[in-house]
Amino acid sequence: MYINFWYPAGLSTGITATPVRRRMLGQDFVLWRDSAGKVHCLANTCCHRGGALAGGKIVEDEVQCPYHGWRFAGDGRCTRIPSLGRDARVPARVRVDAYPTEERYGLVFAFLGDLPEAERCPIMDIPEYQGNVIAPGWAATIQHFEWDFNFQRSIENGIDGAHNEFVHPTHGFSGDREDIRIATEDYRWLDTEWVTGFFSSRRAPPLADAKMREASGRTTDAVISGGTGHHGVASLWTLIHPTPQMSIHQYLFEAPVDEARTSLYLVNLRNFLIDPSEDERMKTRNAVVAGQDRDVLQDLRPVLTPESRAREFFTPSDAAIGKYRDKLAQWEARGWRIDMDEVNRNARKVAYAIPSPARREHKGWILDAVPLYPARPAAAAARPAAGPAA
Repeated sequence: MYINFWYPAGLSTGITATPVRRRMLGQDFVLWRDSAGKVHCLANTCCHRGGALAGGKIVEDEVQCPYHGWRFAGDGRCTRIPSLGRDARVPARVRVDAYPTEERYGLVFAFLGDLPEAERCPIMDIPEYQGNVIAPGWAATIQHFEWDFNFQRSIENGIDGAHNEFVHPTHGFSGDREDIRIATEDYRWLDTEWVTGFFSSRRAPPLADAKMREASGRTTDAVISGGTGHHGVASLWTLIHPTPQMSIHQYLFEAPVDEARTSLYLVNLRNFLIDPSEDERMKTRNAVVAGQDRDVLQDLRPVLTPESRAREFFTPSDAAIGKYRDKLAQWEARGWRIDMDEVNRNARKVAYAIPSPARREHKGWILDAVPLYPARPAAAAARPAAGPAA
């Protein structure tokens, strides 16, 4: 798992003036919305005696620890220690990590890391939105799933051009055709600092849902076009065009709960059957397809991707996965990968926190930052230059 990326922390509608606990990257966080509507995200561990802030309450827009009543503002500063008296000065060192938040597409995102704003990978863009408003001619649904598999396995599944034929009966022919070869030499690649993806075409059966099939006007097998790719460490885009006029654009934002469990938010855009009465039809279909991926991913062994590619046999259709792993290696070389072996070794005796941007400005933090694999500057410098989107 990796720090220094934006992760989805929940639906906007689910964050209110009541503290909410979220677990991401193997750590706990508390989120709440203040009276001005801004969402705050802090490390969940009180730096006094380890109380869980999410078990407390919001008082004057600040989170109050349920153990001894210490209050923390949205920027992580402790503003009140009741046992010292109302007018007591709170030492500057008494603070917890606070993380930038942003709301887009009906979701709350938290930046879990210490990079300054100018150096951060942006939140994946959804072009069908104009700000936070869906563009005319499109409809959107949002679905949340939380399942027992590793996030990297999930992202790699999404950029795997060969799995559709066998995992999704409605997407392919279950191997019954002789012409199922993946023609990777015809891929059009997109490769930038944060993104790896490709655009291609493949033969597919008609849409399984009768109303969707009627909307497409296609009742026979056909070659369809589309593309897929990752954005940053745990976001995925998939563009499906059953006909030249019909588009299904999916954007998947993932947050590793821990190494073996992942929280997924699917934003699905369509330019057909856009009346809200059709939303449940689309969500039902999406849930079926997502469940097919889940059933395969939960049974993969090992649970984590092997550290060496010698433990797997790659074919040309795995090229996008190889490129994604290359980027992960570069981000690890920048010192962004959490050393989960060390975290797990100390789980009973150390309360860790994901380092926040304020750690670059203030010294003497009470809670330890999560241990990271050491940076390797020479390897990190090998990351590709940013290029134009295709």
